[in-house]
Amino acid sequence: MSKRTAIGFRAEAGRPLQVSFECAAPEADEVVIAISHSGLNRADLMQLAGHYPPPPGASDILGLEASGTVVATGPAVSRLRPGDEVCALLAAGGYADHVVVSEQQVAKLPKGLSLAQGAAICEAFATAWFNLYEVAAIQPHERLLLHAGASSVALAALQLAKHNQNPVFVTAGSDDKIAFCQELGAERGWNRQQGSFVDAVKAWGGADVIIDPVAGDYLAQDQEVLKQDGRIVVLGLMGGREATIDAGRLLMKRQRIQGSTLRNQPLPVKARIMRALEQHLWPLLVNGSCQVMIEQVYPLAEMTQALEQMRRNETRGKLVLAW
Repeated sequence: MSKRTAIGFRAEAGRPLQVSFECAAPEADEVVIAISHSGLNRADLMQLAGHYPPPPGASDILGLEASGTVVATGPAVSRLRPGDEVCALLAAGGYADHVVVSEQQVAKLPKGLSLAQGAAICEAFATAWFNLYEVAAIQPHERLLLHAGASSVALAALQLAKHNQNPVFVTAGSDDKIAFCQELGAERGWNRQQGSFVDAVKAWGGADVIIDPVAGDYLAQDQEVLKQDGRIVVLGLMGGREATIDAGRLLMKRQRIQGSTLRNQPLPVKARIMRALEQHLWPLLVNGSCQVMIEQVYPLAEMTQALEQMRRNETRGKLVLAW
């Protein structure tokens, strides 16, 4: 296959800038995907602000996930063929009309799911799965605290946790978001507009695992509610990068605080996560035990409005762009 001219959006001066680029022919285990829909993520806002550059060697085109149709395959590709509708976990390039990616980061869409839903699966559920079951190694019946509870990652983690018998407490920025999370299975919730969550989580029984995309002053509060041998997994810095922790509590309660990113994980890790989702999540999506949570699908022309909605935290789930 010869190279083709593709269109994508990269970050410049805090806004997405349309550019044309050459989409290379696939090599070895790579596939070319004609993108139908692109999932939006908070990491896109960080990249636009100049705080989260793509990993070395990756495209500077925005976008960490997409769905579409395979249009070409490399000589070593065995699982996919042209015409397959797929979703892909990407290091970059999701805001483009075509992307080249290893087949190991790609999966056929579960039966009955639309391409719009496909664009909302990978980053949320891959992040949730990786951090719950590999990083935190959560066990059945351990208690889980999710901050930013109505975010796409937290909603994915909530559904996985409910399926695996983990009680869940969520924090979020409005009563409506708390109620939404409880409809999906959260036992309790706390509106962060009402102040510290510490007393409410303690009254609930404390947490064994905390998934925290906030950091900042949340870390000290996390420590207060974390049980013996508990784990805090930091996914983001919405509350700032500076934090004060209690080293005595860390030591005496054998607490663990770990940062975690997915974007710069090596290919074998991403491949392992995608195969785990196919094995464990796909059946739950097909039978309705888990849902792909989409707040809104925007046409590409309204990308700026979609990004602004995400910046304002006015979402309950994923925002998706339709090409």
